[in-house]
Amino acid sequence: MNVLLTLRILGALLLFLAAALLTPIPFSLYFADGAAGAFLAAALVSLAAGLTLYKSCQSKRELSVREGFAIVTFGWGFFALFGALPYLFSGAIASPVDAIFETMSGFTTTGSTILTEIEGLPESILFWRALTHWLGGMGIIVLSLAILPMLGVGGMQLFKAEVPGPTADRLKPRIQDTAKLLWGVYVLLTFAEVGLLMLGGMNFYEALCHAFATLATGGFSTRNASVGAYDSAYIDGVVTIFMFLAGVNFALHYQALRGRLHEFWRNEEFRFYLFVTAGAMGLIILLNQGTVYDSFFQNLRYSSFQTVSILTTTGFGTADYETWPVLAQYLLVFLMFVGGCAGSTGGGMKVARMLLLFKHAQVQLYRLIHPRAVRLVKLGGVPVDREVMQSILGFFAFFMGIFVVASFLMAASGLDLTSAGAAVIATLSNIGPGLGSVGPVDNFAHVSAFGKIVLTLCMLMGRLELFTVLVLFFPSFWRK
Repeated sequence: MNVLLTLRILGALLLFLAAALLTPIPFSLYFADGAAGAFLAAALVSLAAGLTLYKSCQSKRELSVREGFAIVTFGWGFFALFGALPYLFSGAIASPVDAIFETMSGFTTTGSTILTEIEGLPESILFWRALTHWLGGMGIIVLSLAILPMLGVGGMQLFKAEVPGPTADRLKPRIQDTAKLLWGVYVLLTFAEVGLLMLGGMNFYEALCHAFATLATGGFSTRNASVGAYDSAYIDGVVTIFMFLAGVNFALHYQALRGRLHEFWRNEEFRFYLFVTAGAMGLIILLNQGTVYDSFFQNLRYSSFQTVSILTTTGFGTADYETWPVLAQYLLVFLMFVGGCAGSTGGGMKVARMLLLFKHAQVQLYRLIHPRAVRLVKLGGVPVDREVMQSILGFFAFFMGIFVVASFLMAASGLDLTSAGAAVIATLSNIGPGLGSVGPVDNFAHVSAFGKIVLTLCMLMGRLELFTVLVLFFPSFWRK
């Protein structure tokens, strides 16, 4: 592997982070929250580290697949490490482990938090939390491809390693153009939600922070009670719609903006996503009616919000779903594994993978009855390559294996059985809240330092689709 090229590009990414660390300063000065110095110091540290790597590591070789995997994985690690500095410098979070956990949760759009009193923090710190979501949502590396021409050579290796889902759609021949288009759609939807939230009574600052968290399917809020603090059916409705849109493949949004709305219904993954959303929502409304909520409209409001929030792995809360019937809670746990569509900002295993696993199981059952029949797994009428199917089966095996091992480690750290499993799936699927002691009205502050390290790794592996991180542990990866 070309170590010099890898370090040079990581240095360039730190330069971008240094610029991003300056963006909360205007908010700090406006609110006079006293945190401007912390952001300036963090930006200078990132700038110094980035310049050192960028200037001292020179290489003329092109980017290969190996460097792509390493840059993405270590890039996210660097962003979590240096992005934690404002928390430490401002005193908002005293423990380095806690600060890195919070930052990784932000950049991976997980939304799990160790903070117990959110509203007492400086406004610029809360804006930084939301911004880490937004930057991580579409992907730091994809953003870098759009704004750093020096990454254009071999950029597809970074794009494939970064973009969530079984495949990476290319909308334009040049990877930079693709990244710019995706980010253009992302920005457009973000500010559309900002405008609608402001119409509902939020000020610009709150609307911006919540729009960042919604489109990134992150879930960090500026309020202790999350979106539920506003107690507004209008705001709940707007956020629900945009959470659903954030869980859709952004390539479809691009097609829709070009006037090709029919592409939504033509896409089999989107139809399955819509079916799962509507089906789960209907069942949960049915289970909650009369047992939790007497009013149908109140039931529709809270049940639909929480269903979409969990399925898209956003993690916003307007209700304590641990008070819902057990069957409704089990259904939400199932949705935690599913996640959003491929090419969306959502986490989880992805709708496309779940659909193809279901179809593969159908084909295997059919072959038991008709051994000589030739029946292929298809998606959208197109046969799925055997390599793609094998990759999906491998992903499923690794996902479940990591879930089991990490749950065992969390139980060993002192959590009860329910909380241990829920904490792992909440971080591995980048959701945020879980069940038990890490439920929707709780947080991760009580988890041990060892447990937080395990969950931080789960966030990273889940956001980068497992393989990008796991491949680094194979000795052959480092050999020539």
